[in-house]
Amino acid sequence: MKQAKWITAVLCLAGVGLAAAPRTGMTYAEAQARLPQRQLPRFWAGKMEDLSGRLSRWKTPEIRIIARSPGGRPLHLIQFGSSSRPPALANFNSAIGAREPAAYCDAAARKQPVVLFLGPVHGHEVEALTGLVNLAEIMETGRDLRGRDQSGLHALGRRCLVLIIPAGNPDGTARFQPGALQGLAGADLRFWGQGTWSDHSFCDWPGCKRQHPMVGANIGFLGCYFNDQGINPMHDEFFEPMGPESRAILKVAKETAPDLAVSLHSHESKPALLRPAYVPLEIQESVRQLARETYTLLEQRGLPHAEPFTPAPEKGPHPEPFNLASALYHISGAAAFTFECPHGLAEETACPASLEQILDIQLTLYEAMLRWALDRKTP
Repeated sequence: MKQAKWITAVLCLAGVGLAAAPRTGMTYAEAQARLPQRQLPRFWAGKMEDLSGRLSRWKTPEIRIIARSPGGRPLHLIQFGSSSRPPALANFNSAIGAREPAAYCDAAARKQPVVLFLGPVHGHEVEALTGLVNLAEIMETGRDLRGRDQSGLHALGRRCLVLIIPAGNPDGTARFQPGALQGLAGADLRFWGQGTWSDHSFCDWPGCKRQHPMVGANIGFLGCYFNDQGINPMHDEFFEPMGPESRAILKVAKETAPDLAVSLHSHESKPALLRPAYVPLEIQESVRQLARETYTLLEQRGLPHAEPFTPAPEKGPHPEPFNLASALYHISGAAAFTFECPHGLAEETACPASLEQILDIQLTLYEAMLRWALDRKTP
């Protein structure tokens, strides 16, 4: 196997996310040569085929295609339950301006809370695709794809309107060849995740965001962050979307007015609910409380977790970006946030996690979210 070319540079990262690491490079042939020869377990959904092969088997949900990616791949919405939302008099922004949020959606009058689960908009972060395929199976049968009884999670879901967009960037996921990053190295994450420049050096995080869309002669391997037009759905132009994915996702949120919404991601570190940016401090505090409840469940189950974030306004020379989670709040009023799950990389600085533990982390988050939504619905 050829060794990847090392380039002298150090990328210093702060906060939750990738640890500081030497910046490396890799060719496509080298990346393919590093692919592990393994059979992923049946419960794991690491490729688009793992989703499409199961959609026709589920009889309970309403399943519809809400968009087509630039590569022609379907973006699915899986809905368990029926909407009881009354007609809206105004959009969310206008209703807030009127100081009458119920003009957009009278959430208190709804019989069931609405919870939106958004699968990976970064296509290599298939931990979420795996979790959501298992969640749909649980909603259908009461068991996950390991055959384990999940009647408690099933019962919670049946009391809610559950909306699942299992793959938020099907182009990126279709480009992801390993099927899982668990047990692989940070270099594999960087190649498949953010991709390379034309000289085979890694685009890296956050440098992969300095050019958008990622198209042109300076692009080598297009990482799975991006759809086939080089658009990162997490950082689309939300007031005038460039890609069909974010446009469709925001339309679902606008039409359903979820009480709670999550954009599911993955990273090297411990499981973490991130502070939502550009939303009221009250929304941040609600998500912080959800983080506490999630981390308590993870602790009880012997699973790793981060520490709750501190609510804060945006400030400083490098404030957090207004991203897809921010846009979900501003179009629907949802308590929307980003969740980061560990990949389970084989790195000393990474959070260790097996494939089974990764699924348990995902299902624990979903349970905490459903409980949170139901607790706030109960008088």
